[in-house]
Amino acid sequence: MKFLKEACGVFGAYDMDGGPVISYLYWGLISQNHRGHHSHGFLTFDNGFSSHYGLDLLPPVRHPLTRKLFKKLRGAAGIGHVRYATSGKDNKRWLLRDTQPFIVEDGGAKIALAYNGNIVNVSQLRLELKSEFGNLSTSSDVELISKKLLQGLKKDRGLSSSVKACMREVEGAFSVVGLTQKGELFAFRDSLGIRPLCYGHDEDKKIFAVSSESVGLNINNFQYESEIKPGELLVWSKDGFTQEQLVKPKMRAFCSFEFAYFARPDSILNGGSKPVYKIREDFGRNLGKEDSEINNKIDIVISIPETGDDAAYGLHEQTGIHWARALRKHRYVTDRAFITTHKEREMIIMKKLNIGGEIKGKRVAAVEDSIVRGDTSRRIIKKMREAGAKKVHMYITFPRIISPCFYGIDMSTFSELIGAKHDATEIARIIGADSVHYQSIENFVKSTGLERDELCLGCLTCQYPTPLAQQIADKMKAKFEKGEKETGRVYESS
Repeated sequence: MKFLKEACGVFGAYDMDGGPVISYLYWGLISQNHRGHHSHGFLTFDNGFSSHYGLDLLPPVRHPLTRKLFKKLRGAAGIGHVRYATSGKDNKRWLLRDTQPFIVEDGGAKIALAYNGNIVNVSQLRLELKSEFGNLSTSSDVELISKKLLQGLKKDRGLSSSVKACMREVEGAFSVVGLTQKGELFAFRDSLGIRPLCYGHDEDKKIFAVSSESVGLNINNFQYESEIKPGELLVWSKDGFTQEQLVKPKMRAFCSFEFAYFARPDSILNGGSKPVYKIREDFGRNLGKEDSEINNKIDIVISIPETGDDAAYGLHEQTGIHWARALRKHRYVTDRAFITTHKEREMIIMKKLNIGGEIKGKRVAAVEDSIVRGDTSRRIIKKMREAGAKKVHMYITFPRIISPCFYGIDMSTFSELIGAKHDATEIARIIGADSVHYQSIENFVKSTGLERDELCLGCLTCQYPTPLAQQIADKMKAKFEKGEKETGRVYESS
């Protein structure tokens, strides 16, 4: 259990019969609130764009704001967004300004966009777009993608041509839903397919939806159709549905961290054959197989809630060691969007955890999804020892993180990563554990159901799927190894 920010969740819906889609948008985003706590937004088309934006989690369905929202947004096509701020500024004023969906218009063209991802060639795009559109009005990457699309649209190049140019000229991760000024719903994904995006429909194939995760379709009782393929554009309009492969992928690079941490356990990722929780159970089994001495040193298996829960069960199944839900998460301790510092959020995380007496005098295997900076793990281990744990051995499902992420996860420098500076033995000493056991990369990959060359493993190997990211990482690593100071998202000012 930790606080890591990831770049959002999106949802879009289109009703061929002209009915309002706001309820589908609302529930689609509710199911994906784990992907963004900072802000949320809705936009529908009904002879023009109507929108609503707010900070924090979505309000409950019976809240007056929700009722007002359902009355206000009556369009038959719509998009929505929940956001964690991984790019841009994260104070309250900028969070409001950067809330999506984002609307741009110029030269008679107009579009609205919501996206999940992160752009690498930020500096280049800012210079290019500033010469045509003037200063940017937000600090978020979505404005860059929106205006890149608008470049083509205002020159009457058409949506397909404009999206294709975006796919070829923007480096990074982007899973996008949008609306045209005619009320068409469109969705596309970068040519590497780094972030998830799928689509489906109701039983009668009259209402269509796009979602970052399949749970957004499930909650609306929609049938899952397929993932949106890397480099593919889908469009829904009064004339029907079109599907185009605009850019042929040279390779795939789906984010490996989605499996360990970000995705909801009941989601199916990337067109896979089993839900994420089954994959996480396999991670736990792998950890049990990889440590041949585990039955001689462990009395009880527990999880760090909640992303460690399924792996802990898998570890228990593999080893036969007693499993208990001894660490509990208090769901009603919440953080707010404007509490933005790592220290503040870590304090809230610790207030959410309560440890039962079952670990007293026991040798504990604590299963966690990952160790990024190590601060949260250190505090949790201290709390377990105070509760009477005799030994604390950490079992980590995600292999050791040694490099930053450039594609939408809040890990921007080598120096902040404990795994970039220390091996497992040293990490155990620093965080106060008796040992730390990481799942191997090979077993992790095998359990996802994907091939190694279909995953982005940049944060584990320092080998990235896009050229500028690799170039920047190499420069950052050289600075880090010399002891020179790094800055987050250095490529923004490069």
